[in-house]
Amino acid sequence: MSIFEYAPAPESRAIVDIKGSYGLFVNGEFTDGHGTPFKTVNPATEEVLAEVAEADASDVDAAVKAARKAYDKVWGPMPGRERAKYLYRIARILQERAREISVLETIDNGKPIKESRDVDVPTAAAFFFYYAGWADKLEHSGYGSTPLGVAGQVIPWNFPLLMLAWKIAPALACGNTVVLKPAETTPLTALLFAEICQQADLPPGVVNIITGASATGETLVGHPGIDKVAFTGSTGVGKAIARTVAGSDKKVTLELGGKAANIVFDDAPMDQAIEGIVNGIFFNQGHVCCAGSRLLVQESVADEVLERLKRRMSTLRLGDPLDKNTDVGAINSAAQLARIHELSDVGEAEGAGRWSPECELPANGFWFPPTVFTGVSQAHRIAREEIFGPVLSVLTFRTPSEAVEKANNTPYGLSAGIWTDKGSRILDIAGRLRAGVVWANTFNKFDPTSPFGGYKESGYGREGGRHGLAAYLKGADA
Repeated sequence: MSIFEYAPAPESRAIVDIKGSYGLFVNGEFTDGHGTPFKTVNPATEEVLAEVAEADASDVDAAVKAARKAYDKVWGPMPGRERAKYLYRIARILQERAREISVLETIDNGKPIKESRDVDVPTAAAFFFYYAGWADKLEHSGYGSTPLGVAGQVIPWNFPLLMLAWKIAPALACGNTVVLKPAETTPLTALLFAEICQQADLPPGVVNIITGASATGETLVGHPGIDKVAFTGSTGVGKAIARTVAGSDKKVTLELGGKAANIVFDDAPMDQAIEGIVNGIFFNQGHVCCAGSRLLVQESVADEVLERLKRRMSTLRLGDPLDKNTDVGAINSAAQLARIHELSDVGEAEGAGRWSPECELPANGFWFPPTVFTGVSQAHRIAREEIFGPVLSVLTFRTPSEAVEKANNTPYGLSAGIWTDKGSRILDIAGRLRAGVVWANTFNKFDPTSPFGGYKESGYGREGGRHGLAAYLKGADA
């Protein structure tokens, strides 16, 4: 029992107008799809939110042709300083409609409103502002200033609007046009973004948004009219995409799965480290490719860290994602919840110790309590496979070299965290970790000026920063 309880502080749904059905956004207009419509649900309640059109091969073809025409006739030839004006306009509209977008993202995705409001939407706007600034300076990028053409982009369900911004902003800044497919379970903020494109008077065909499941994505990736493929999602799908485009002239960037090590040394700033551990794995219900899902703790402080961590986990508030006090929201889908249950049960069966704070789960919706496993070895599946949920595996180490060896003992290489008071140790360990992003005494911090991407089975290419331009310009190697 906590010292005091929080009164409910729900955000109003009234600010969002969710339509009964949604079409595809092609050539600046909403149009019916020719596939079988599907339903998107609120994962916190299982309430059906809307019926969404499915794009079939003919719809994908129409979107690609619209993007090609816009590229050839309007967007490609447009001076960078003029393209920048549209990106600035989109960024400002995202800020102006931030509350509406945040509520819609939370309803469709299940994440807490305070994360949608304070992280996802502001960062999405920041990406458009940042790349608007690059649009007329490409000749100084080091990658040339010639766009590729039409980009086919496929994004995941964990950060629907933010991943859209990561993909669309640099593509447009470089002079490319876009056909984007959002995830099947979270299409609504992408379709709201289509309305924002209309509001910003973006020329028709520059951004096209097609909805559907994996078949729609496969059709888009394989379309001969696509010059560039950008994908964020699972490693399995990333490998399939790489096979599909092999032998073609398409440029590809892949941001895939992860199994990040969050390394806590005995001299770590302990209060800070506990917050970083919690943020690293329970932020967005652990639906984060770069989540710190493997906690590596120096043996001499392992008991203290676990005691503090469990105490902190006991204060996390799970429940209504629209409540501004909520820390842990709903799992995005029934399928993902089943995956989390499966791997957690395997962890117990393999002998790891499982602990969750006392936590009353709502009767409806998809929920999983914050969970920590102790006594984990590197052979355990929960230490090797990406769970993509609020599940932390704890391992111990004695020396810095052992920490590095355990951290790198994974097919993934997206991110890592280091917690220590010694700057020299931070630099030494960071240089030895095979991870695209290494945070020091913090975790899950993102900025549009800083590149993000992985090694090994976590993909290739970078998004964000000057490096993010390389994926969309002909003079670059990425």
